[in-house]
Amino acid sequence: MKLFNVPFPVLIISVLVASALTSAIDYHDLPKTAVFPGPWDDYIKAPANKSFITPAGVWKTEGNVTTLTRDHRPSAAGVPNSSSSISIGDGGLVTVEFRENIAGRVCLEVASAVGDPTVKLAYSESSFFVGKRSDATNDHEWDLPLPLHVGNRTGPVCVPPKFIRGGFKYLTLYIDDESPVPQEQSARSRFGSMLYSLTNTAQKVLGLGDSFSDITTDGKPSSPRLASSVVITQIWVNCTSFPSQPNGRAYSGYFYSSSPLLNRIWYAGAYTLQLSTIDPTEGSALVPVNRFLDHNRSPPGSWYSNFTVARGTAVTTDGAKRDRLVWPGDMYIAIPGIAVSSYDMLAVRNALDVVYEHQYPDGSLPYAGPPLYVYNSGYRNEFSDTYHLHTLLGTYDYVLYSGDVDWLRARWTAYKRALKVSTSKVDSYNLMHVSSHFDWNRQGMKGHNVEASAILYTVLKRSTSLASWLSSDDDEEENVREWASLRHRLEHGIAQLYCPATGLYSDNLSSRHCAGPSHVDPQDGNSWALISGLARAPRDVSARLRARWTAFGAPAPEFPNVMSPFSSAFELQAHCAASARDAAVELALLMWGYMLDGPGFTNSTLAEGFRTDGHVHYPAYPVPSRNSHAHGWAAGPTGVLSVKAVLGIEVRRPGGAEWRVRPGGMARLGWVRGGYAVVRGEFEVLVLRVRGEEGGKGVVAMVRGPEGTRGWFGWGDEDEEEEGGFATQMEGGEWRAWVRWEEDGVTEELVSVGAEGWEVRNDERWFEREIAYKDGKVLVFDDEFEEPPMETREPGTVDWEMLERGYVDELGRGMW
Repeated sequence: MKLFNVPFPVLIISVLVASALTSAIDYHDLPKTAVFPGPWDDYIKAPANKSFITPAGVWKTEGNVTTLTRDHRPSAAGVPNSSSSISIGDGGLVTVEFRENIAGRVCLEVASAVGDPTVKLAYSESSFFVGKRSDATNDHEWDLPLPLHVGNRTGPVCVPPKFIRGGFKYLTLYIDDESPVPQEQSARSRFGSMLYSLTNTAQKVLGLGDSFSDITTDGKPSSPRLASSVVITQIWVNCTSFPSQPNGRAYSGYFYSSSPLLNRIWYAGAYTLQLSTIDPTEGSALVPVNRFLDHNRSPPGSWYSNFTVARGTAVTTDGAKRDRLVWPGDMYIAIPGIAVSSYDMLAVRNALDVVYEHQYPDGSLPYAGPPLYVYNSGYRNEFSDTYHLHTLLGTYDYVLYSGDVDWLRARWTAYKRALKVSTSKVDSYNLMHVSSHFDWNRQGMKGHNVEASAILYTVLKRSTSLASWLSSDDDEEENVREWASLRHRLEHGIAQLYCPATGLYSDNLSSRHCAGPSHVDPQDGNSWALISGLARAPRDVSARLRARWTAFGAPAPEFPNVMSPFSSAFELQAHCAASARDAAVELALLMWGYMLDGPGFTNSTLAEGFRTDGHVHYPAYPVPSRNSHAHGWAAGPTGVLSVKAVLGIEVRRPGGAEWRVRPGGMARLGWVRGGYAVVRGEFEVLVLRVRGEEGGKGVVAMVRGPEGTRGWFGWGDEDEEEEGGFATQMEGGEWRAWVRWEEDGVTEELVSVGAEGWEVRNDERWFEREIAYKDGKVLVFDDEFEEPPMETREPGTVDWEMLERGYVDELGRGMW
């Protein structure tokens, strides 16, 4: 007998070796090489050498710029390197483009300098906003360019560490027509150095004299001087993101399918999460916010990355460029994505720790980490009911993937106090009464809200699991009974929000209810109704959500004019929960594919949001360049494709002790494979379309889990194993495989394919092999499959009047 055309004795040896190599991963010491190496590594966006990232080319030049060869003869414009250089004089400007969106500290190799030059640096993630001003990060306007005083220095000249820039693909260097005279001493005297003491962790000193020395408070040069120029022979960036990973390409998981676009989406999400994971001492200083606390006089538009936002050596944050601090709202999306790609669980734990460490006396958790958690007469970080719950969701996911039950035990009292804050808000309407209007910038949050109530329902289910992981005794029985009772009440409460006319759930019981004057059926709320399992007729709700898609993906009616990958990541999971995995895959291709290939995007990382007409402007902000193009909450497909939509590898108990595999979402795929490692070992799933020798077509799934664990296998969207929906229980440490025959879209039989393990090829054509079936017959890859075309949809439109009104919140205050 042969499997994959390999002689059986050879196969047995291969299986034994493969079993011996199945190993756990230590998240305290991440791997230096990829756990699953293969041709899919070509999709990885992380640089091979993150300390020396060079531009891919010159994007544009203006004015007094000359590109020279080594002997200083003029040459075609290009990036400076060992054999060429760029000369920039007064009024000269050059913009270089990097291959991927990156982050880090810019350095120049200076060959010569004349006239004491100051080179100004401006950063942009999108090609739409390239110029002499940097993307907005702080004052909600354009950031000031960063003056890099070269003087008479030669050799390496680097940006000071406090001005590490997170998130840019385009770097503009220029010298003003009239370069300013250095005013270092006067600048130090004018602005001084301000010590931040906002947390009980040490903060760095914010000093303005080092790099903003030639900028007055109105942003104008202080005085003219003689002509200057600088010759640069090299430009590079030292990337300090993903500090836990000695090799940023050493992924602990992978995803590889017949759809190159789907592969790119998965790896773009993984890279987005890497860029958003930073050294905690390099967080956003948020100058305009801190003004209320320290009365600093830093010029409007100045920015710093020197605020300590958490303990430890790495922390996962909101985004690479902007809001480089802990935002709990990202966690439900980001943690599974991190778990299946880099496994940087320490960065996740540090993010959770900083939130719990600043829990308020009443048990509520901060909307965000420092510096935004601080209460002050001039600035207050308002509590958010939903972000409070997202911290609790993140707690579950961290423990689930890391296996760190000891950490949970230490945080359990704080967790229950926080949960009590939310459960106490379930009132006589059997819904959670939301007191805060803060969420993900969406509108109309207060009152009896469907999104918040459905999230709470999910948290209560997860809390019961957390309690079971902590103890086998009866310590938590009373809590578990109370949580079950609250869930029952919420089931009745959420039913009141269903609108028969639309077949969806309305936003709340007040003006946005079915019969209200401002009726809204929200994307986030309906998605959570499905995720929680509370929606009636789940497939119908899923179909109605899908019917709202435009050419650019799924709109969010609760926030007009907005395409939100955060809310749409919930919708991805919602379709999976509604047994509509193919819809989840289609939405990922539609919306996230556009975020890669659409005009003005980075083709490498995933944006915070964009406008309904497809423009990169995210309507949450009046300044389009404020949009973050590497934002953790946008990485939804990375986790969803691995855990729910396609591979279906779901961890069920901490660290992978129990698991289940449910492959699905194959309507657009001829084959797919992938896996990830956790503390208990490796999971891997291979799925391909096959045909038999006597006709008939089907799908084969090959599965293995960590040795010493147990799991369940089932096809597609069956019910959970305890309800009889799973066909087979299996032990980890061996390959198992099954075939599902399909005729006219109907499954006819489920047959085991070879109880033994098998040798798996890791080349680009791994799927073109014979698979031993039964009675001496074989199955072969169905090479006749063609991906169906995408449905044609119209672009969304923008309500410009409402767009302008959206910049003022419901209390009449300017949001920014």
